[in-house]
Amino acid sequence: MGFTEIFVATHDAALKRAGVLDEGRGGAAAAPAGGAVRIQGISDFEVEQLGDLAGTAVHAGGADYELTMVDVASDSLLAVPPAMVRALADLLTYETEGEGNVLDDVAEQWAGQEDMPFGAAQARTYVQQLAELAAGIDDSERTGLYVWSA
Repeated sequence: MGFTEIFVATHDAALKRAGVLDEGRGGAAAAPAGGAVRIQGISDFEVEQLGDLAGTAVHAGGADYELTMVDVASDSLLAVPPAMVRALADLLTYETEGEGNVLDDVAEQWAGQEDMPFGAAQARTYVQQLAELAAGIDDSERTGLYVWSA
């Protein structure tokens, strides 16, 4: 399995980035673009799993966390739905009544999913990075969160 890159971009910039990745110029050895998180060994399916876990953790379960195709020009580029963006961003600020940290809990659950190629510590880093990307999306700039998966 290759890698998945999650990034913030406008629609046009996302298509351009996907074109670069589709051609292999942004391959596994190349660093991800600024404002991107690259995760080895997962697919868009694992990103959707994270969305479900995040939604449940911030009491927004049941929303549509399915990634959607962006453009027929690239079947490897998917858009993250607004509900998932909100759930991920909420992981940074969501307060629970207990002692637990909701972001840590989600990362641990995500790492525990079948065939995940990393443990809880690495998952926490990824979830933190993705939550920060989601929190930084600015509707006035018409940016969104995109997933490219090899």
